[in-house]
Amino acid sequence: MSHTPPRTFGTLAPAMVTPFHEDGSIDLDSAQRLAGRLVDDGSDTILLSGTTGESSTTHQPEKNDLTDAVREAVGDRAFILCGAGSNDTAHAVRIAEGAQAHGADGLLVVSPYYNRPSQEGLRAHVLAIAEATDLPIMLYDIPGRTGLAFSDDTLDILAAHPRITAVKDATGNVEQGVERMHRTGLEYYSGDDGLNFAWMTGGASGFISVVAHIAARHYRRMIDLLDADQVWEARELAYSLRPLVAAVMGGGQGAVMAKHAVHLQGLISSPAVRLPLVQAHGEQVARLEQAMRDADLL
Repeated sequence: MSHTPPRTFGTLAPAMVTPFHEDGSIDLDSAQRLAGRLVDDGSDTILLSGTTGESSTTHQPEKNDLTDAVREAVGDRAFILCGAGSNDTAHAVRIAEGAQAHGADGLLVVSPYYNRPSQEGLRAHVLAIAEATDLPIMLYDIPGRTGLAFSDDTLDILAAHPRITAVKDATGNVEQGVERMHRTGLEYYSGDDGLNFAWMTGGASGFISVVAHIAARHYRRMIDLLDADQVWEARELAYSLRPLVAAVMGGGQGAVMAKHAVHLQGLISSPAVRLPLVQAHGEQVARLEQAMRDADLL
């Protein structure tokens, strides 16, 4: 008999890019077209204004406009998860309040980067955001970017809050995550495409994916296979996606490569990014295009 974990935030969530016009302004038409395709291809959640959405270089009015546009495009067919990350707690609270006002269903809260507070400061930061809205919260543990990991004690304390229910784990440490998942009762979501299968077999609820921009149908199939206890078939599917994962995540910055991928598919008008990100070199794009052709995605 198959058993599935709780899934407050769905199962398959592309960490959606924020499309821009060539002049750097936000392209809401492309955002709506892309979000619609991602849901059509099996995504039940869309993450907006996360790392891949260039959250550090988009501003609150733009984030709110993006949330409005994507909600209009997908209606109630998908859960809308919005990043509410900043190293300024007051700013993060304003982002969270704006997300709720513009139709978000949940918030992704990353640890404050650069200023690297203590664990006490990290807890106070998260709790201030949690108290600012009525939305469920997924913590985002990605110390490779923030320089600040969530400790065991911090997760134990935060897990007691009724609206803090999940963790997106991009630590690369599946063994640690599985232990934390069992100890805290928090839902865990894979934050590394190369580890999606490993996380799911360890009991994760789903994954938040960059590669799902172009492989959502494959990942939906993987989740369905695992839910049906067809682990070997899911393993073979995961293995077949390794070249694609390498082309998107190993050939350059994930947001950059994901934009090139969906631009190659004609879903966004331009692969433009905002500095300090720059577009990929021709060789990187050529490798990506070949991997997409090999996977029958072009």
